[in-house]
Amino acid sequence: MKEAIYSIDVDAGKDLRGFNSFGVQASAPAFTSVHSPREIEAVARAFNPDDLLILGGGSNMLFIGNPQKFVLHNQLIGRGIMSRTGNTAIVAAAGGENWHDLVTWSLRMGLGGLENLSLIPGSVGAAPMQNIGAYGVELSDVLHRVRAMDLKTGKWVHFDAGDCGFGYRTSRFKTVDRGRYFIAEVQLQLTINEHTAFTSYGAIKQELAIRNIIKPTPADISTAVVAIRKRKLPDPKKLGNAGSFFKNPIVPRKTYQHIRERFPDLTSYPVDDQNVKIPAAWLIENTGWKGKRLGQVGISPKHALVLVNHGKGTGQEIWALARQIKASVLERFGVELEPEVNLIGDLPQ
Repeated sequence: MKEAIYSIDVDAGKDLRGFNSFGVQASAPAFTSVHSPREIEAVARAFNPDDLLILGGGSNMLFIGNPQKFVLHNQLIGRGIMSRTGNTAIVAAAGGENWHDLVTWSLRMGLGGLENLSLIPGSVGAAPMQNIGAYGVELSDVLHRVRAMDLKTGKWVHFDAGDCGFGYRTSRFKTVDRGRYFIAEVQLQLTINEHTAFTSYGAIKQELAIRNIIKPTPADISTAVVAIRKRKLPDPKKLGNAGSFFKNPIVPRKTYQHIRERFPDLTSYPVDDQNVKIPAAWLIENTGWKGKRLGQVGISPKHALVLVNHGKGTGQEIWALARQIKASVLERFGVELEPEVNLIGDLPQ
């Protein structure tokens, strides 16, 4: 800590159960909600980045233990259309906005580009960090610019899409610059009239066919995605979870072919000439984990990628279950699963 902060309220020993979608118990030694750029500037003057933990919607993290840092809850609010040029609209949204609310608002504005990313939980500020994606679309496909506070220098900075180090469910904000930047605003490049429909994923095709939709609008695709996600994923308000716990692994084509010789129903998605992406859910389900329960934690019977808290589970219990799943998949298929969720706290050995 550099100096005392006099311009913001700080809660000591803040209960974080209501601030993470797993609903696990954790407490912060110090906690504050940030509502304005001025408050971010005050924090940057007072703290080193290593002393801070930035919290958005809490939908993509697991508290293994209590964070030993000052927790900043991003509550910056606001959204709007910055400009319209030809078929392109630049939309800006503050980091504390709810992601799905932004998607539905963009559809009401007649804009396209976010429909495949409907019903992804979490905040706008967390979206670039994770490079959220679903059904063939990633945030990197529509990102225009990120505005952030550099907590190391205390200066406001901008990142164009090419500067963000995006990869599959990752970015510079999650890796080399983890914790350094407080994302205050995300700008997106959306379409106004001539929309491109991304419906190559089978689940979307099937859902649209059921609804007899041949030429889907962005709103049609969003409705289909919401219906699919509601069927497959438990509501975290009713059953604690963080959505997909593991990333879909990217493996060499030879590895995929070797597995497919034994299991012909294994599907894949091309990544490049040498590698393909295979479904982690399929790997987990085919090791017998889907629907299992160990005490207060388990795997959703709806989707094998979703680890759940049945009410009184701890972060360490969820992580212990995840490690067992990883070991089973590695033993049977020779594939190493990597968590998609952010793990907060010291990992038990």
